[in-house]
Amino acid sequence: MKNLKVIAFTHKHVELKDLGNLVICNEELEDRLINLKNTLDIPEIFYIATCNRVEFVFCGAHDLTDDFITLFMEKMNFCVPQERLHCYLGQVTRYSGMEALTHLFRMSCSLESLVVGEKEILAQVRRAYERCREAGFTGDYLRLIMDRLVKTAKEVYTYTNISRNPISVVSLAYRKLKEVKLPENPRILVIGSGETNQNLAKYLKKHQYANFVVFNRTLENAQKLANELQAEAYPLSALGQYKKGFDVMITCTGSPEAIIDSNLYSMLLNGETDKKVIVDLAIPNDIDAEVVANFPIHYIEVSSLQAIAEKNKQDRYNELESADAIIQQNIQEFLPIVKQRRVEVAMRQVPEKIKEIKSFALNEVFAQDVQALDPQAREVLEKVINYMEKKYIKVPMLMAKDILVKNAHSDIN
Repeated sequence: MKNLKVIAFTHKHVELKDLGNLVICNEELEDRLINLKNTLDIPEIFYIATCNRVEFVFCGAHDLTDDFITLFMEKMNFCVPQERLHCYLGQVTRYSGMEALTHLFRMSCSLESLVVGEKEILAQVRRAYERCREAGFTGDYLRLIMDRLVKTAKEVYTYTNISRNPISVVSLAYRKLKEVKLPENPRILVIGSGETNQNLAKYLKKHQYANFVVFNRTLENAQKLANELQAEAYPLSALGQYKKGFDVMITCTGSPEAIIDSNLYSMLLNGETDKKVIVDLAIPNDIDAEVVANFPIHYIEVSSLQAIAEKNKQDRYNELESADAIIQQNIQEFLPIVKQRRVEVAMRQVPEKIKEIKSFALNEVFAQDVQALDPQAREVLEKVINYMEKKYIKVPMLMAKDILVKNAHSDIN
């Protein structure tokens, strides 16, 4: 296991904006990794890039010294000035051997993510591995590790609550909406087209909601979101003239004070008296307190969602110990599997070697003696040798496996 290495740049030590300099586009990845493998004699490697980490996972008899990492980064040909590369050298995290293996397990199980318990990391790791596997950059060793990473992550997500409760305001808002009895194909009024409203509106569209109208201070930005939602777009100044009514209002603007008072709300109702749903994700709130007090509404506001998010986040952190226990169990099960596979690979040549010995014995060493035998005796000799050949092939493998079972918990050198 000592040859497993990870060179990592993560949100823990690198500003997220700086990580972008280390991201390699798919079109260039193959050429860069070929150059790296050939010049630094790296048998297997794969590369992971997410919004909060860039990591290189490889095997090789290299010490992760400053000189090696500097050379490594130079060979990757990052479009970064030389002096900036030296800054990254002070921000890199290095893992070797068992530390590297443990890190990969924890990363794939989202224990080291910016958002603990975010399942997407496993999918990202798998896609990164598959891309490099298809290009021929990985082999049997990293395949074994990847198989176990997937198994372990699935167990962590199944047997702990680390990813069960949402911690994003958008996810929580959607869950709250699902709890409300809405009419079929509800009319959804989206006020503000910033990132939060974009995410929630797209999430609703993904779940088959389709009747949107978008208002925003800048009509151009409203139109961009409306195009994705196949909706109408209007400037925020036209909100008071909107007469088509609504069932759900989603609002999140950057206004320093409430933008919807009782008068404007009455105008938006356009005579309707049924209970409406308002999702107010703005800080401070976009909905005036008088609206909440005087009208029949189901009010979902950001501070209550944030309180739930904080509780859920703490619940996730409380699951770290259970997740680590699953990881450690899988590591202990995995180590003898790696040993056994090493033996199997090493033993692949045994059958051919035995056949070579047999051929040399019959055709060189004992050639004259064999020729002197009558056909029947020669046939018996062939049977005996073939029988022994098959047994000899099995014996070393069985003995090696027996040794591995007896030493299953020992460390790998």
